[in-house]
Amino acid sequence: MKVGLIHFMAFPDTIKGDGPILETLEQICNDEYFQVVELTHINDPGTRAKAIEQVKSSGKTVGFGAQPIVLINKLNPNSSDDAERQAAIDALKAGIDEAYEWDAAGFALLSGQVPAPDSVAREKELLVDTLTALCAHSQSKGDMPILLETFDQKPFGKNCLIGPTPDAVDVAEGVAAEFPSFGLMLDLSHMPLLEETTDQMLKPPGRHLKHIHIGNCVMKDKNHPAYGDGHPRFGVEGGENDVDELAAFLSTLQEIGYIGPGKGNVVSFEVKPYGDETPESVIRNAKDTLEAAWQKV
Repeated sequence: MKVGLIHFMAFPDTIKGDGPILETLEQICNDEYFQVVELTHINDPGTRAKAIEQVKSSGKTVGFGAQPIVLINKLNPNSSDDAERQAAIDALKAGIDEAYEWDAAGFALLSGQVPAPDSVAREKELLVDTLTALCAHSQSKGDMPILLETFDQKPFGKNCLIGPTPDAVDVAEGVAAEFPSFGLMLDLSHMPLLEETTDQMLKPPGRHLKHIHIGNCVMKDKNHPAYGDGHPRFGVEGGENDVDELAAFLSTLQEIGYIGPGKGNVVSFEVKPYGDETPESVIRNAKDTLEAAWQKV
């Protein structure tokens, strides 16, 4: 597998498109452990141009994460309100254009908030329409695939339409019928929040599984700073995932053929420092956890 790191989560000061982008990217570019770096929108065109050159010179593969674009701007790609959904489509098309500046290997987003029960079926259809439009826009510029990441439906989390893996597979079938490159991004961090097992999350997607994130979450302690979908380090007190959980996840990924000899599929860390933790310590913890888990696979 190719091991990646989500830049804007490990270095949260950069998530809004400003901050120490070049300095922190340099750390990842110089780290031979990572073959992939996942980035998001950078506000200043000059900084973005320098960052693109920096990453290209390092030879790292780039993934573009539009999740911050959706969350920060409170966009809803599945909204029943036509104007609201169009605003999301327009912003995400602009993100796709930026991802092509990077020559990114993929463009990932998430669905909007889960609606009232009587609107769920309709909004799933609208999400398929949105994703199809985004795939068409990407295909007009090249061959970069569009990826939908599944999230929780917890009120203390992201509470997204997609959502449970069976619903994600339904959406993927609808989009991939026209755009086979479309795929799903699944995250170990979200598995406990979705109350799914490794088999329930990883086996049903089949050919639609295109990208993996690994990390942790906190569900039991409402006072924890990372409560919900906060992506703390592995093994954090009150957290759900550590070496054993990651080993089981990797074993299932190996069983379904996502990782293994000759495979080059991506497994990226999504981890964030809290309190007095530094990005460097959280990244070291992630590497150590992966190494320990790999010994159990």
